[in-house]
Parts: sequence; C-alpha cells; structure tokens
Amino acid sequence: MTVVLLAAGAMFSFAVFAALVRIVRGPSILDRVIAADVLTATLVCWLGVWMVANRDTSLMPVLIALALFAVVGSVSTARFMVGKEED
Repeated sequence: MTVVLLAAGAMFSFAVFAALVRIVRGPSILDRVIAADVLTATLVCWLGVWMVANRDTSLMPVLIALALFAVVGSVSTARFMVGKEED
C-alpha cells in the first residue's frame, strides 16, 4: 500500500506542478482557467486518496465543495467566453 501511495503522490505532485506552470505561463485567460480546473481536480483526487488511505470520511464535505467550485467555475467561464465572442 505504501508503494501505491508514493506513486499516487508523485503523479499528483507532477500534475500540480504542471498546472501551476500553465497558470503562470498561460498565454490566454482560457489556458489559465483550464489549468486552475486541472489543479482543483487534482486536489479532489488527492483528498479522495487521503480519505481512502486513512479510512476516514470527515473530509467529504471539503471534497464536495471543491468539486462544486470547479464545476461552477468552468460553467461561468464558458458563459463568459461565449459572451465575449458575440461582441
């Protein structure tokens, strides 16, 4: 189980690093928003692994709130970008 957790931690660390690089270097606002969505999804997955590894579900409301935040952010960005194209 320890090897699996270390491998998952390494993959999550790489995903967070790649998303942060895209947030900083992203040429457009849409690249930055997608990277922030990837970062939020990575955090949700990390919390899920953390809860499974510790056999504790006390962080479930945090996980649900992060997932809801990601969905609302993506939808509002999509609506904003559609409004920008019509002008």
